Amino acid sequence: MNEFLENFNKNVHLRTAHSELVGCWSVEFGGRMNKVFHIWKYDNFAHRTKVRKALAKDKEWQEQFLIQNLALIDKQENEIAYLVPWCKLEKPPKEGVYELVIFQMKPGGPALWGDAFRRAINAHVNLGYSKLIGVFHTEYGALNRVHVLWWNESADSRAAGRHQSHEDPRVVAAVRESVNYLVSQQNMLLIPTSFSPLK
Repeated sequence: MNEFLENFNKNVHLRTAHSELVGCWSVEFGGRMNKVFHIWKYDNFAHRTKVRKALAKDKEWQEQFLIQNLALIDKQENEIAYLVPWCKLEKPPKEGVYELVIFQMKPGGPALWGDAFRRAINAHVNLGYSKLIGVFHTEYGALNRVHVLWWNESADSRAAGRHQSHEDPRVVAAVRESVNYLVSQQNMLLIPTSFSPLK
């Protein structure tokens, strides 16, 4: 893991020459150990295809990063997701930790559960204990999946805020409505890497 991240840090400029890195984190709690999670920004599918073709021809990227790291990678997954229309990508006020919450929703898409889900997210936002960075809905991968990325000053401040939210009637009511459309959820505590734009 350390060798992979050191190599990534040393050669990330080769990858960001082709497209924008939004953030890169290691998973601290809630997921598989020695896991890296990153978000890349593309204008559209044509842009992503163009980037993938360029990377396949980029000898420096292939030799300095990809080939050296292949033996270190046990598993790789990717999804295409987009920001929901009512959310824009935000930046944190300072360095901290991140929580990624993954919601598996019932089939029907945002037309079915979007309004209730938005009210539940906003109820947490309004308490102010955590900053919403982005809400993403999958286009390819596990369908009806929503990723919500939060910033917190620390894991302890996040825990204190969550306890506060459990006692707030506005949050409880909004979540109770949204949970009618929920199949499952999972969360992970993420630590930004040294080269992550989102710290």
